[in-house]
Amino acid sequence: MRLAVTRPRPDGERTAAALRARGHDVLLAPLLQLEPVAADLSGDWAGVVVTSANALRATDGKLGALLSLPLYAVGAHSAEAGRDTGFATVHTAEGDARALTRLVASEAGKLRGPLVHLAAEQRAADLGAELRSHGVTVTTRVVYRMLALPLPLELSDALRAGRLDAVLHYSKRSAETFLAGASVTGLNAQALGIRHLCLSEQVAAPLAAAGADNVAVAGMPDESAMISLIGSA
Repeated sequence: MRLAVTRPRPDGERTAAALRARGHDVLLAPLLQLEPVAADLSGDWAGVVVTSANALRATDGKLGALLSLPLYAVGAHSAEAGRDTGFATVHTAEGDARALTRLVASEAGKLRGPLVHLAAEQRAADLGAELRSHGVTVTTRVVYRMLALPLPLELSDALRAGRLDAVLHYSKRSAETFLAGASVTGLNAQALGIRHLCLSEQVAAPLAAAGADNVAVAGMPDESAMISLIGSA
């Protein structure tokens, strides 16, 4: 299949390589770019929470004593990034904020202080509020933002020429950026008419709301489920 991957680097590069190894023709067209944000991470924390590997990339080399604390990661990818960063104790949820809330809530009786959530400037869910309802205190520290990029020329050309079979979307923000870029370049019809493969229902929501009617959602919010989805497309 002829696929466009809109995931930011370096994750997008890993995804593109995995798809090419399966014989797909892949256009890597990142629509977001990581920008670290300076943050004061000092505090008497009982653990660290991350909802994206990007939080660990943004703070790599700056975590100091936090590396000795348990890390609560949203999924396998962020857990792997945590180990690579230097965390010795890593607890892994099943890939989304609800699963992470359940995981941390199950540890509430063992916590001896607040958790620090290393977060993005724009967040899809209020993890702190969810955990507070379970008796867990969480302080959010913004450590990065994702900057929206213009629609890459290679992607707009491929859409205009009908050279793509599907576009992969890994976040709600990137799906929204895709739609905004298509509008600016006069490619709304092509953008909505193509097949969209989405990591979750949340990611798919802006595409469906804009009128895309060929939208598929992975059964689980992880890489293997996305690849399985491509195989069925």
